[in-house]
Amino acid sequence: MTPSASPDDTPRPPLSRARVLAGAVALADEIGIEAFTIRKLATALDSKPMTIYHHVANKEAILDGMVDLVFDEIDRPPTDIDWKPAMRQRALSARAVLARHPWAAPLMESRTSPGPATMGHHDAVIGCFRRGGFSVEDTAHAYALVDAFIYGFALQETSLPATEGQEMADLAESVMEPYSADDYPYLTEFTVEHALQPGYDFGREFDFGLDLILDGLEAMATGPTRRIEGRASRSDASAPGAIRSARTPRPRRRASTPTAAGPRRPTGDAG
Repeated sequence: MTPSASPDDTPRPPLSRARVLAGAVALADEIGIEAFTIRKLATALDSKPMTIYHHVANKEAILDGMVDLVFDEIDRPPTDIDWKPAMRQRALSARAVLARHPWAAPLMESRTSPGPATMGHHDAVIGCFRRGGFSVEDTAHAYALVDAFIYGFALQETSLPATEGQEMADLAESVMEPYSADDYPYLTEFTVEHALQPGYDFGREFDFGLDLILDGLEAMATGPTRRIEGRASRSDASAPGAIRSARTPRPRRRASTPTAAGPRRPTGDAG
């Protein structure tokens, strides 16, 4: 009687580029990008380093592919709703994805050979702002501002030793224990009256900051001074030039004055 195969005897799927990249993301999630090596990836895939290179050219190509997979997980802004809720949905998705892959934030905009998911994501975000009425220049400003907040918050959130609950309370107590309240009165006030209050969660600061940024961009795009193609545009009645021309007479041309070479000659026929 032939013995049944054990789980370890189950044949693995053949190695492919997709499996290499998926394994690389999983490994980076586990050990971090600093400890990531091709040798460790090969071990995780039950393969050999040279076999990995049959499917990807080098480590940089693997990093390109890993970033592309992360971008593929982030929701693109929906095209059937207004730009503001669309960008909010995309930002919340990006934060959740970066929390799953804490190694990814520093790499997201570092690749010089981006893949199709990366390119498609950027195109979708730019398109969302452009459909919302943003000029090309203001789209650049808005995109940079939103992503600086998303990536910056992701880095801060993943590096904090605690963000909520009893862990936060224990951390605050140990940090403040060597000092008296008078040493750092504002920090003590903030810690006691805010950070140590029941239900405090640092993650909620993301929603506050995101809404503040989106509200500011909306005010810029739709307020009384709307930026169009890089210039402040107002109604004709309120434009600075119109106000000046309506209220301030143009300066008169100065009469001819003698010069170092002598008096000006009158125009017309000389007597």
